[in-house]
Amino acid sequence: MRHIAIIGTGYVGLVSGSGISDFGHKVICADIAGEKIKMLQAGKMPIYEPGLDELVDRNIKAERLSFSTDVGKTIRDSEVIFISVSTPQSENGEADISAVKAVAKIIGKNLNERKVICTKSTVPIGTGKIVSEIINENKSTETDFEYVSNPEFLREGSAVKDFLWPDRVVIGAESEWAFEIMKDVYRPLYINETPIVHTTVETAELIKYASNAFLSLKISYINEISALCEKVGADVHVVAKAMGSDGRISPKFLHPGPGFGGSCFPKDTSALVSMAQNKNVPMRTIQAAIETNAHQKKRMVKKLQALTGDFSGLTIGILGLAFKSKTDDVRESASLEMVGSLLKAGAQVKAYDPEANTSFAEFYPQITYCKTWEEAVKDTDAVAVMTEWNEFRTMDAKTLKNLMKSPIILDTRNILSRKELQKNGFSFDNVGRPMETK
Repeated sequence: MRHIAIIGTGYVGLVSGSGISDFGHKVICADIAGEKIKMLQAGKMPIYEPGLDELVDRNIKAERLSFSTDVGKTIRDSEVIFISVSTPQSENGEADISAVKAVAKIIGKNLNERKVICTKSTVPIGTGKIVSEIINENKSTETDFEYVSNPEFLREGSAVKDFLWPDRVVIGAESEWAFEIMKDVYRPLYINETPIVHTTVETAELIKYASNAFLSLKISYINEISALCEKVGADVHVVAKAMGSDGRISPKFLHPGPGFGGSCFPKDTSALVSMAQNKNVPMRTIQAAIETNAHQKKRMVKKLQALTGDFSGLTIGILGLAFKSKTDDVRESASLEMVGSLLKAGAQVKAYDPEANTSFAEFYPQITYCKTWEEAVKDTDAVAVMTEWNEFRTMDAKTLKNLMKSPIILDTRNILSRKELQKNGFSFDNVGRPMETK
């Protein structure tokens, strides 16, 4: 059993800390946010993530997982320190690593024995050297440490599963000692023959960005194909399925929609482009993916406008506010673009999301938030389905029509039956699919 410190109890830190404790280690998750720590100590989750509350509760009861605001003591009492703080996008597109630097300084001041310092936050290539320099500048003894990069590959909505049953674990470590300790941290996965990829620090840092940028590229690509499908009468779902059956391509992330969002893809693609520009290496494909994604969100607004005409004076129902289902994260959500455009054009907006109403209200407190989809669509002139929550998939078209003032709907996730919408007299549009003719 290892004594592990997780510095930062955001999305990555909380999932990683509870997951590592589930591997049998003693884990302390530390954060300077006192209210968040009190919430966690009381068994309440600051984020919505399926299965996380059970994972946290199980390991608290087993006395393997605890929470603290004393970051210094947590560092002193641990042998492996994970840096899991936020690295938001700065104005110039680069990742802001000021929080990482702040933690490195605290680590240096509390380095009391040889430890492994591991960054799990998504950071630019070269951050490992910066962190090591800061620790060395602030430590008061000759105590040594080893630096490791261990990027996360967690999908919001399935993060617990992704952590406990990963496709691979990437460990960027220069010394065999540090690598062996990290391998021991992930011992249950190693025993189960999960691939453990041993790389240099810089390679590990780049793997994270390269992976997210490639997935973003796949999404933007299929969204562009969906636009072409609409022009030529092809079905993007059939195209994507046939493409995905090719083992060289795979079906994952070939799902057309209103554009990607969340905490990772938008900032990581921008950060990769920015890093590459600083090295005079153009990232033309990734830049194109970013531009395509922004265009796709605006294209959804134009699709709705084509169905309704002028938005002014209309009441529009928005179903889904999170950037994807199974999360309450609205960062870079396509619904932000849609709602902003509607309000600017003089429309009234009623919205419903099973989990994200509160977080979306931080951006648009002036719209009407509803407790059910039925309430959100009642007496509306049109409805836009923006997130693929399961409860929207099962909406009855007849009920939907009876509740609405006008039977107009935009299905940006292609989850509704086109046949049923046509049967009930809806004016509708979706993404990359022709009208149902059978």
